[in-house]
Amino acid sequence: MKRSGICVSCFAFYIIILLLASIHFPLSQSQSSDLIDQICKKTPFYDLCISTLHSSPLSPKTDLKGLALLMVNQIVANASDTLSYIEGMIKNTKDPNMEQALAFCAELYIPVVKYILPQAADAISHNRFVFASYSVSEAMNELFSCDKKFLSGSAQSPLGDRTSIVQKLVEVGEAIIKLLLSHY
Repeated sequence: MKRSGICVSCFAFYIIILLLASIHFPLSQSQSSDLIDQICKKTPFYDLCISTLHSSPLSPKTDLKGLALLMVNQIVANASDTLSYIEGMIKNTKDPNMEQALAFCAELYIPVVKYILPQAADAISHNRFVFASYSVSEAMNELFSCDKKFLSGSAQSPLGDRTSIVQKLVEVGEAIIKLLLSHY
């Protein structure tokens, strides 16, 4: 329960930062849609990028930096949900091998959710885009390690599309942060 409270607190903190940034650099609705479209065209998953960024009520009022922060916060939210799902599966499984594999994944997701991605968001907020890029890449490495645990066995991953969606969001986030690096 503490972990989700920390994640919610971090998420709320970054939303406040994003709101403050958007007050200083507001964009019109059409400028924002054009910016989102331009950004998402440069990512590996255009449709996911568009739907994710347009789903936030803050996206029409922000710039490239704000959109990168929104994406990282969406990754945190999805990774947190996946971690909760993994923890629920650990409690309900009777198979010791499955429990071990799920525990391995939980141990990878915990630092991603609690430390790595929040550090990436903080780095974006403070214009430290190289560190943000490094952090998001590190998160991707951890998530791939979880998938490999299930790929090494003959069984299909019990996490289904959850890890795939988080990984795709991370790839979109990486692409947006690389755009930030080229603009600043």
